[in-house]
Order: sequence, then C-alpha cells, then structure tokens
Amino acid sequence: MARLRRRLIAFVVIAGILVAGYLLWLRDSSLVQVETVTVTGLTQADGAKVRAALDAAAREMTTLHVDRERLERLAAPFPIVHSIDVRPDFPNGMRIHVSERRPAALLVSGSRRVPVAADGSLLTGLAVKGGLPLVRAGGALPSRRLGPGARLAAVRVAGALPAALGSQVKEIRTEQGKGVVVPLENGPSVVFGDGSRVRAKWAAAVRVLADPDAAGAEYVDVRIPERPVAGGLPVKTVA
Repeated sequence: MARLRRRLIAFVVIAGILVAGYLLWLRDSSLVQVETVTVTGLTQADGAKVRAALDAAAREMTTLHVDRERLERLAAPFPIVHSIDVRPDFPNGMRIHVSERRPAALLVSGSRRVPVAADGSLLTGLAVKGGLPLVRAGGALPSRRLGPGARLAAVRVAGALPAALGSQVKEIRTEQGKGVVVPLENGPSVVFGDGSRVRAKWAAAVRVLADPDAAGAEYVDVRIPERPVAGGLPVKTVA
C-alpha cells in the first residue's frame, strides 16, 4: 500500500510538471497567437492612431499571454484615452474597449484655443467639431492637465452641461465672490460657486429655468442645489 501511494504521488508530481511545461509552451505558442483584434469605443479624430497602435501591439501577443500594462502604456500618450479594457477571445482574438475623454470646453490663452476634457486633461491637437464653451485660462496653459482651481472648476461645470442648454452657453467665467458663473444667451446667468456636485446644480438650474415664476430673472444661484434661488426678478406692482 505504501509503495502504491508513493507511485501515485510520483505520478501526480510528474503529471503536474508536464502540464505546467505544456501550458508554459502553449501560452506563447502560435496556436493561440492573436490574429483578430477588435477595438471599440473610439469616436474622435485621433481614434485611427490609437486603434493602429493597439492593434499592432496586440498581434504580438497570444490569448494566453496578454500584456495589459504594455497596451496601457501605448494608449497613455493619447489624451483622448481615459482607460482601456482588454479581453482575450480564445483562441485567436482580442477585444479592446477604449473609454474616451471628450472635450468639454475650449481653454483660451491669448490666441491659443485647446480642447479640454471635464477632468482637466488637455486634448492638444484634437480636431473639435461643433461649438464648445470658452474658458479663459488667465495665463500660460499647462502641458497636460489643469491643476485644482477656478479653471478646473469651470471645466467641470462645462463637462456636465445639459445638451438642451448647449447652444445657449458660449463662455463659462469665474467671478470674485460667486465662483463659476455661466451666462445663458437670452437668459439669466447661473451661479455655480465651486466645481462640486455639478450635475445636481445643473438639474436645479433646469428646474428653475422651466418655472414660469422665474421668468425674467437676472440670475439663478445653484450653489446649494437643494435650495436654488432666482434673483433680480422684475418687481410686480399692484394696480
């Protein structure tokens, strides 16, 4: 019985070594070489360059040996890429989904206008279609990303701008004592304060703007979105 047990143990060990060796060989074998790469999520001007870089690198891998860090490093220099999700499709495919940064505003410094994403990432060189609100930089532009401060707060507000109001917003400003202020064409200015809770603040602004009692207001203050205030309303006189 003891001899049989030793033989079984030896067999299991040898089988394990053989399987491990086979798997090590197989993971880099041409049998599982990536031949088909599907890249999704790219919609912007630099998309073709990103797709080409990821496609070429993925074809040097196998579906059992995916170097995700290498793919992330290749994508990192492209400002439009926020993140990538990589999924091998055994035996010879790979799917890569790209989450994009989208331009929220145009950052203006002198004669320069650079698209900027809602997280403050500069999308230098990106061709922009359609109008975007302007945010005045008030100085030299950073190389890659806005730091904390008024400009980043304004860009965050731009990033949450409801589509229904997009055509009414040409510029987003910062004013002393008010923070971020969004003047609406043919409408009031919306006072945001800082760049926090921007979606809740826009939702509050939309509710006030739709209220007939707020018609003619000079401003809508949404710094506390639960208690928005319409100010500068015309004084009603009693006949």
